[in-house]
Amino acid sequence: MLISIPLYLGFLITIVGLVSLVKPLRWARIPTRRRAAMVTLAGLVMVGLLLALPAPEHRVERAVSRLDEFIPAWQFGEYHTLHIAVPPAAVFEAIKRIRPDEIFLFRTLIWIRSGGQPPPPPVRDATKRYESLIDIATHSTFIYLADDPPQEFVVGTVVGRPSGPRRTVTREMFLEPLPPGYALAAMNYIVTPDASGGSVVSTETRVFSNSPSARRRFAVYWRLIYPGSALIRRMSLRAIERRTTRR
Repeated sequence: MLISIPLYLGFLITIVGLVSLVKPLRWARIPTRRRAAMVTLAGLVMVGLLLALPAPEHRVERAVSRLDEFIPAWQFGEYHTLHIAVPPAAVFEAIKRIRPDEIFLFRTLIWIRSGGQPPPPPVRDATKRYESLIDIATHSTFIYLADDPPQEFVVGTVVGRPSGPRRTVTREMFLEPLPPGYALAAMNYIVTPDASGGSVVSTETRVFSNSPSARRRFAVYWRLIYPGSALIRRMSLRAIERRTTRR
């Protein structure tokens, strides 16, 4: 998401301005505290405007994947792909068996994304009981929406919900209308054979917010964590490649 780049630039400008309020940074062409205050204000305005920008909605014309069935419309998403010179069955198995410690900087990025807070009890319990990343996910906050080996599987969860009684996450929530205030997230992996006997593996994440307020709330979170989330997805593909080629 391109908004994340100028957003973090705005944070950087704000930090430079705040530092210059204490001691003007002449190398940054901020010789006075008055100019430092102007730089700080400019950075804050930039951050505020970028966080408040509306998120456009995307929609598939027809379903070509299982992910399309469950999240045919979304406002937030990312897509990553990698070619691996290994047959699809082996790649699909590796996706199901990949562990968190095989993904470079996984725990650090998750810690940053959660603001340094410990994971909720279901995630901690699943981490102790299961080894593979997908098993940890589907025994804590995610559920399987589809599992079609060796081609595609989809997992989903609720990342935002209205106040009131909490509903257990079910597959039906992705197929039926929900009360306003929900944000549903789903992620897939697709493995496609190529002409040389290898595979093209892709992973896509989509989030659909079903009300303007839910969309605004999630937009702030998504734009802040997107760089780390994208890096995790790319590193997971590299980990899958290492596991399959090592075998």
